[in-house]
Amino acid sequence: MNTTLALVILIAYFGMLIAVSFYTARGADTNTFFTANRQSPWWLVAFGMIGTSLSGVTFISVPGAVGKIGFSYFQVVLGYIIGYIVIGSVLMPLYYRLNLISIYGYLEKRFGFWSYKTGAGFFLLSRSVGSAVRLYVAAGVLQIALFTPLGIPFEVSVLITIGLIWIYTFKGGVKTIIVTDTLQTLFLITAVILTIILISKELNLSFGGLVDTVQNSPMSQIFFWEGNDSKYFFKQFISGAFIAIVMTGLDQDLMQKNLTCKNIGEAQKNMFWFTVTLVIVNFLFLSLGVLLYAFAQREGIEIPARTDDLYPTLALNHLGLVVGITFLLGITAATYASADSALTALTTSFCVDFMNVEKRPEAERSRIKHIVHIGFSLLFYVVIIIFRQLNSKEVITAVFDIAGYTYGPLLGLYAFGIFSKRPVMDRYVPWICIASPILTYIVNENSAAWFGGYQFGFERLLLNGLFTFLGLWAVSKPVVKAEPVAV
Repeated sequence: MNTTLALVILIAYFGMLIAVSFYTARGADTNTFFTANRQSPWWLVAFGMIGTSLSGVTFISVPGAVGKIGFSYFQVVLGYIIGYIVIGSVLMPLYYRLNLISIYGYLEKRFGFWSYKTGAGFFLLSRSVGSAVRLYVAAGVLQIALFTPLGIPFEVSVLITIGLIWIYTFKGGVKTIIVTDTLQTLFLITAVILTIILISKELNLSFGGLVDTVQNSPMSQIFFWEGNDSKYFFKQFISGAFIAIVMTGLDQDLMQKNLTCKNIGEAQKNMFWFTVTLVIVNFLFLSLGVLLYAFAQREGIEIPARTDDLYPTLALNHLGLVVGITFLLGITAATYASADSALTALTTSFCVDFMNVEKRPEAERSRIKHIVHIGFSLLFYVVIIIFRQLNSKEVITAVFDIAGYTYGPLLGLYAFGIFSKRPVMDRYVPWICIASPILTYIVNENSAAWFGGYQFGFERLLLNGLFTFLGLWAVSKPVVKAEPVAV
């Protein structure tokens, strides 16, 4: 792709986002930044959440992984449906009833001060590192496609892009994000659909031929019923349900958008249509993977050693200008829809959960919010540069594994809070939440020796939550029933 053309496209793209931010941020205050004044249309929130859920890593990884694991990932996606039903019917009514800005405020009301800070702290740790690493992985693709040919070093290009995110989110916050993420989701889905259409034309496939190619491919197997297979259906399905619960329902990033709807009814409609759309979009990504492999085979193109490179390689070098442009827009949209949302959620959580801004005057709230917003922008940059220096895929994988461990205590905290009425000794909760991931790691490392060759996958999350639940039970007391008053 012509580098100048790519640069013009990106300048126009970010110019559009900045223009939207100026429009949506008119008259904005901190309530607008944190809650969008609870006036967001549910359908706008639902569509925009797709872009937030699908990071740049997902955009390039899911199609490439089809060659190794087929459509087995769709079993996880089907599990998401159950998780989202739980979110819509259990968690969201709870958040709306308590009128929360940060969802971790529930932990203070249910358990106490230390539980509240622990839950919020685990979110800040996992989201800040995880989102920065996701941005790093996708930024590497943009660096190769655009910035290196322009002579712009990685450190400068990342600083520019994070600066752009800060510019279009610093005033309007979540109100701006809901609109910009909707636009970015539109670009993302358009990129996938248009790439499928253009590859089908390259392969001389009609719509029926496209369906047959995907359906008859050995890579399109969805269900796996062998219990010792890592792709075993129930293992993947149950994991998907709990991943959805913790990484959406217990995550301030995605829940912050839901809490901007006018009422619980509209928020639940948002969750329903978000679920339907997300399932369809993931199926499109998997179908795209089959077509990418079919095209590479027909053209005699060697499959990259890293399957993540398959989509970028074909889109930018073999499928023509239109596909190259749509891929560039798609990867940019997926990357920044996830990153800008995370930056706003982290700022909100820190301001509300640790700085108690809701109890301060508006001028002071605004000043604190600006400082925190800049701080997390800089943190993103520092983490990305550190990983650039380490330059190790194994380290990146480890960080994602660690981030997965941090959601287990949140699962245990909320499960105990909702399904048990027992009061806990709040001062012990931080230690339990630190010990649970450590115990999970020990069990995970020794599972093959201890359990006859069994190895944990996504189930680590459940084990982690179980350890937390049991720890909370150990430091809890039975509910004391009030004695009847003698007359």
